[in-house]
Amino acid sequence: MKMNAPILLCWAVVIMLAVFSLLLLAGKGSCLIAGYNTSSKEKKQRYDEKRLCRVVGSGMGVLAIMLGIATFYRFEMPTNLSWIIPWGILGTIVIVEILASTICKKKSSTTNQ
Repeated sequence: MKMNAPILLCWAVVIMLAVFSLLLLAGKGSCLIAGYNTSSKEKKQRYDEKRLCRVVGSGMGVLAIMLGIATFYRFEMPTNLSWIIPWGILGTIVIVEILASTICKKKSSTTNQ
């Protein structure tokens, strides 16, 4: 079975996403999160960094699995699975964004002492 260059490139992206996902799930690698790594120290203090890393890492892992499935089928998936790629990617991104904006924020104290 001969593998062509685009499929090898897709597998390389799957592996890269999986490695980044594992790094983020370990609570490290916040520098990989776009927007968070360039925000000010005050804005960074509003978020629970470990939780944010885990949420983004989980989403990246789901994306790696979906891309891996599509690459395995060489993007010619059976009709009952063909909806996974466009809707799955969009849904994952939306869910990660919502979770990052809600559960990853630290609770602010209302009492000033």
